[in-house]
Amino acid sequence: MSAASSNSWKTPHEEVVHLRDLLERANTAYYCDAEPFMADSEYDRLLQRLADLEAAHPELADATSPTRRVGGAAIDGFTSVRHARPMQSIDNTYDLDGLRAWAARCEKSLGRSSSLVADPKVDGVAISLRYEKGVLVQAATRGDGAVGDDVTSNIRAVRAVPLRLRSAARGSAALPDVLEVRGEIYMPLAEFQRINAERSARNEPELANARNAAAGTLKSLDPAVTAARRLSFVAHGRGEQRGGEAFTSFSAFIAALRAWGIPTNRESRACAGVTDAEEAIASFERRRETLPYAVDGMVVRVDSFADQDALGSTERSPRWIIAFKYQAERATTRLVRVDWQVGKGGTITPRAAMEPVWIAGSTVRHATLHNIEEIMRKDIRIGDLVEVEKAGEVIPQVIAPVVSARTGSEQPIEAPMHCPSCGSVLEREGPKVFCVNPACPAQFRERVKWFVGRDQMAIDGLGERLIDQLIDAGIVRGFADLFRLDASAVAALTSEAQLASGKTSQRKVGDRTAQSIVAMAEEAKGRGLARLLGSMGIRLLGVTAAKTLARAYPDLAALQAASAAELEALPDIGERTAEIFVQNLNSPLLRGMFADLAAVGVDLTSRDFSASTAGNDRGGNASSLRGKTIVLTGTLVGHDRRALTEMLEARGAKVTGSVSRKTDVVIAGSEAGSKLDKARELGVEVWDEARLDQELAE
Repeated sequence: MSAASSNSWKTPHEEVVHLRDLLERANTAYYCDAEPFMADSEYDRLLQRLADLEAAHPELADATSPTRRVGGAAIDGFTSVRHARPMQSIDNTYDLDGLRAWAARCEKSLGRSSSLVADPKVDGVAISLRYEKGVLVQAATRGDGAVGDDVTSNIRAVRAVPLRLRSAARGSAALPDVLEVRGEIYMPLAEFQRINAERSARNEPELANARNAAAGTLKSLDPAVTAARRLSFVAHGRGEQRGGEAFTSFSAFIAALRAWGIPTNRESRACAGVTDAEEAIASFERRRETLPYAVDGMVVRVDSFADQDALGSTERSPRWIIAFKYQAERATTRLVRVDWQVGKGGTITPRAAMEPVWIAGSTVRHATLHNIEEIMRKDIRIGDLVEVEKAGEVIPQVIAPVVSARTGSEQPIEAPMHCPSCGSVLEREGPKVFCVNPACPAQFRERVKWFVGRDQMAIDGLGERLIDQLIDAGIVRGFADLFRLDASAVAALTSEAQLASGKTSQRKVGDRTAQSIVAMAEEAKGRGLARLLGSMGIRLLGVTAAKTLARAYPDLAALQAASAAELEALPDIGERTAEIFVQNLNSPLLRGMFADLAAVGVDLTSRDFSASTAGNDRGGNASSLRGKTIVLTGTLVGHDRRALTEMLEARGAKVTGSVSRKTDVVIAGSEAGSKLDKARELGVEVWDEARLDQELAE
């Protein structure tokens, strides 16, 4: 009789407990132990039986039940999470000399050699899982290292991530009260190929690569999408830990994770020193193409946690770990044509259209050619057999033509004379060719995609394809139309577009997602002049220049009334730039755009302006921070780094990323690294957060 048979149990509660334990053991066996004992069809059948029982007996509900992984309500958007410990990036090296130099630095700092661990660098999305009392309570993306997005609802749909740790179910005292596990969410290559085959059958564009597919899946507002795409997970590090065993090494920590049911990489190798690490790297390179997931290198780290603490970190990355990157995979294919694309600033860039070729985990049909001068330098021609590689395993680029394979029929590539979108005569500055027509449709399309981005006006949910649909349907003809969107119209538009193209199986934008987009647009109306100017893709008017203008002028009207000479007097704005700003900001097209934005309630006043700040920028009395060059380093507990940067800049300071003799002040939080060392070496003044708060209060 089947283990799932209702006749085998005295009560529904007994059967539910048994099924939950059986299904979680099946997950652990598959993802953690690599010893599956149950077919997928059997797993699905038992899962459905459990769901039926829970539906019939709601009193047996449990948030950690395997049934809670699938379905579930869509969410309105992602909230920000501050990491208990920063999620730093890892320094890279592309040759063995770099690896040896890193090992020598570690040995010099420690005064001795140290045991190492080498494991594959899985190409996925960094994630932090937080367990309390053995139960998953939160999952967050890396974000900027200090703050990420809460994606718990999506991660709960990933079967490889245990909702309850195995030792917790057994009452193990060794399990920490709080445990943060750092790792990688990735899409198995077989799953990536399955999804692309289905998309191709529906005449939909294929996903670019497995990593991007995993990232896009995690950003879906519907956990059911995540569940359907069968992502996986592998642990490779630790965050905060409270209670439990005090592990002395990374290898001991990873062994404990595996015992608790958390997947770790079984390709991980203990190394006595750098020579062993080199052998592990060489051995793995010969086998990496046979693995079921994409990798782009090996991560080598010092094993001892005490040694890691002694080595410390720089501002960007720990000193005790390094990523050895394998040389980018290359392939040869035929260049069919060159497509000239129009960017948001009018720059015309060449893109190679090629015969399909498989490179580093995905089929590649297009690659960058950089610019016309690079094409001429490499003597690339239409019809050439060309070598293509993925830069950083992500961006395909044409490296060189195979000259020996030429037949004489290849055609030279020439830069276009007219814009491929609007037909305007193009201008050329050095290697760049660009369209200067501000009404160019292709430029507008790219500007809208830039405008809604997280670091610009931050209208979440408006992805590139939805924007294309809105523009193609004539719903969005200007920036202001983004603030007129109707939720029901957004959802209906997607559904109608699918029906028209026969893509009825594609998931449409849900009502809650559409409502969230409208709500985010409403919130974005109040972001202020600096964010608005920096988001519109106006030529030469980027984020820094937008902040400079917003500090000096209280609103758009005052800015438009300014002369080129007045703008030139502002920091970091030259004569030519000032002339272009005045010309653009007062053009009929932009004046019309601004009037339309004002009509829908977008705030055109400056949040950064103050009379004292404006006076400072124009040579008036200085504030205590005015004119200072400031560097931020370490973890700042009481301040969001982006908000603090804007606050300091609003008071006339210049915030830079590196310490030099021109630096006036370094503001150091906890775990400050090489920037603090450099400041002390150069005698630069250092403030802690208490001193910073005093200065801001004045």
